[in-house]
Amino acid sequence: MRVIFLTSASHFIIRPPSKSDLTDVGKDMAELKRIRWRCRRGMRELDQLFERYLDRCWAGDSEAQRALFLRLQDCEDDKLWRWFMGYEEASDAEIAALIQRIRDLPP
Repeated sequence: MRVIFLTSASHFIIRPPSKSDLTDVGKDMAELKRIRWRCRRGMRELDQLFERYLDRCWAGDSEAQRALFLRLQDCEDDKLWRWFMGYEEASDAEIAALIQRIRDLPP
């Protein structure tokens, strides 16, 4: 594993990772593992949708998007199921947009 640092638009430095880089990676992996566990709802449909989001979007999402996903996790299972299955729409526009984004992810 090497870490690349951009020093300007055309120059970069490649160096081995430092201990702090590895510590950060370890913390990120521990957090993702905790979130995966939190996503287990006991409803196969919800479990699959949340896992799909974590596998395909979590790493590239902004902190704001991640916080929104964590806020979604605080919702009750029956509401989540109705929202994801399209029986109801979330009153929060940001949550509704995230739900649609997750629903649109390919299986």
